[in-house]
Amino acid sequence: MKNDKILIVGACGQIGVELTLALRNVYGSDNVIATDIRNEHPLLKGTGPYYSLNALDAVSMHELVKKEGITQLYLLVALLSATGEKDPKHTWDINMESLLQVLDLGVQEKLSKIYWPSSIAVFGPTTPTTDTPQKTIIEPRTVYGVSKYAGELWCQYYNQRWGLDVRSLRYPGLISWKSEPGGGTTDYAVEIYHEALKHQKYTCFLSENTYLPMMYMDDAIRGTIGLMEAPADKLKTRMAYNLAAMSFSPKEIAASIQKHIPDFTIDYNPDFRQAIADGWPKSIDDAAARADWGWKNDFDLDKMTADMLLHLKEKMMQVA
Repeated sequence: MKNDKILIVGACGQIGVELTLALRNVYGSDNVIATDIRNEHPLLKGTGPYYSLNALDAVSMHELVKKEGITQLYLLVALLSATGEKDPKHTWDINMESLLQVLDLGVQEKLSKIYWPSSIAVFGPTTPTTDTPQKTIIEPRTVYGVSKYAGELWCQYYNQRWGLDVRSLRYPGLISWKSEPGGGTTDYAVEIYHEALKHQKYTCFLSENTYLPMMYMDDAIRGTIGLMEAPADKLKTRMAYNLAAMSFSPKEIAASIQKHIPDFTIDYNPDFRQAIADGWPKSIDDAAARADWGWKNDFDLDKMTADMLLHLKEKMMQVA
């Protein structure tokens, strides 16, 4: 396993930066090739190989896979929920075309494993909102959610048709101090920490009692690597596993921040993202992931808040 050569497509995104660094710690810097259409992220500089790559350029990707002897591929490219609604057709093209060409590449080059993230955005207003089960009604109302659900079905199809080992997780909202928000509906839970430290106030684009499933990035990275290292015969779904850690509202995260910054205030001005959030679950049942491959989260809301504020303070001091 440690002799695998890994290609990460979309390494400069919110998940990609931290997953790249974590995989380089596990597999060795030279064995994890990072790529993105953007300039190399500052946190990745000097940590391992980096190439500029357009995820829709199938020829260049194929050439890079052969050149580097790639055995595993992580495709992290996607336009997210709020950004995606501004140009649905473009979002569909990027999210779907990149996945389908990677799945074809996996079959052609006999890649040992492929990782492609899904999201709680696959769920919709008709889905049970509390402890949403692994198998349930799935009727997404955003193009991002539609593309993720279609992608899950494609992953399952390639596994059943060609035996391709594709693995996936339905991420909840992800919170990190290392990278900037990426245009998602849950990004208020990242922005709020920045604004609390900079201005001691925040205007939230969701209403105060909007509960959504959330996860600290440290847990998401551990969960991703845990899934990819799990024995194939333990995995009972080839679509995407529900993954959960905590659920909270803007009002509750504000209260958690106020334990550290008593003068912090929050007000609410819901926008179009409120309708997206209202169509998503309030909490997720991830019993299948816990049973099949031993998933377990480490961070709750207060532990995450303390860690976020600590690292963001250090980051701001370095910039200053």
